[in-house]
Amino acid sequence: MGWELLFWLLLCFPLNIAFFASSFYQVLILSDLEDDYMNPFDASSRVNYFVVPEFIGQGLLCALCLLTGHWIMFLLTLPLACYHANLFMKRQHLLDVTEVFRVLKAEKKFRIVKLAFYLSVLIITIFRFVMPLNYHIPIIVF
Repeated sequence: MGWELLFWLLLCFPLNIAFFASSFYQVLILSDLEDDYMNPFDASSRVNYFVVPEFIGQGLLCALCLLTGHWIMFLLTLPLACYHANLFMKRQHLLDVTEVFRVLKAEKKFRIVKLAFYLSVLIITIFRFVMPLNYHIPIIVF
């Protein structure tokens, strides 16, 4: 197996699956809060549990793409990593319990956009780790 396949299969794919699942879970929690199935403290604590690990993982993925020379993927993930760093520096990265209903629509919309972004990055990652397989598997035509 080539290093390219190992990079996409063992590093990028699990990170992207984790990001996608985390964003999907956060959208579900915010939808439950919007429909009044959950109290604000539980919802914000469940959402906040995933925020910092997601930020660290996004920065790690961006740095890995930079260090391994995958420039397109690096440039694709850089804006979100910079936005996450900006939110963290301003201390606006956590969902506040007292203001959760005021910012609920904006937070839900932001997380849906992130979900779509992570889905597109996941599709690109799957495409990238399938491409090296085409060069290593002989194709038999009958």
